[in-house]
Amino acid sequence: MNVLEKIKGGLIVSCQALEDEPLHSSFIMAKMAKAAKLGGAVGIRANSIKDIIEIKKEVDLPVIGIIKIDYPLSPVYITPTASEVDALVKRGCEIIAIDATSRVRPNKETLDVFFKTIRNKYPNQLFMADCATYNEGINAAALGFDLIGTTLNGYTEESKNDNTPNFDLMSDLVRDSKKPVIAEGNIWTTCQLQQVKERGVHAVVIGSAITRPMLITRRFVNILKGS
Repeated sequence: MNVLEKIKGGLIVSCQALEDEPLHSSFIMAKMAKAAKLGGAVGIRANSIKDIIEIKKEVDLPVIGIIKIDYPLSPVYITPTASEVDALVKRGCEIIAIDATSRVRPNKETLDVFFKTIRNKYPNQLFMADCATYNEGINAAALGFDLIGTTLNGYTEESKNDNTPNFDLMSDLVRDSKKPVIAEGNIWTTCQLQQVKERGVHAVVIGSAITRPMLITRRFVNILKGS
């Protein structure tokens, strides 16, 4: 069974913790991944080489690998350059996710040029496009990305006013991109997940609602405070 078949119709759990969060630890992220697998997850999304190494020791699920890094004069920080792609390929990530928005990349490189280069270098690697808008998703599909994700919807200037989860965006990309669509971003409840499922997506990524207890706690606290 190939990777796309393994994740089809399933839940991929994003196991990430930022440096300023209490759970920032490769050991902890690996245990999160194990818990996700035991709960029925079909894949893991992970950030950083350290975390990916430990996660792959703990579980045998497909990994969507990313490296988040800030470069000067560019808002693109999810696997922004070929250097990050090379590192993720070396670690055997089954899927590599890349910011596929229209924003300025490091060194003012366009997505079209960037992706053509890495596709030529790694013709058999699966690449996922982290997009924010419909046009970005369609463009990524045309460039040859293997999967189209709604990951960045609501997080860019062009999409900041969108209601998320953006069910219409999911439906439109499923209909028009002709590529497997991965629903990701601001999915917090089982009711929302049911609506996502009805859009015909290939798989779903959920992170914060499962693996970020600080944010989960804050949501409950805010209800009690009436905010």
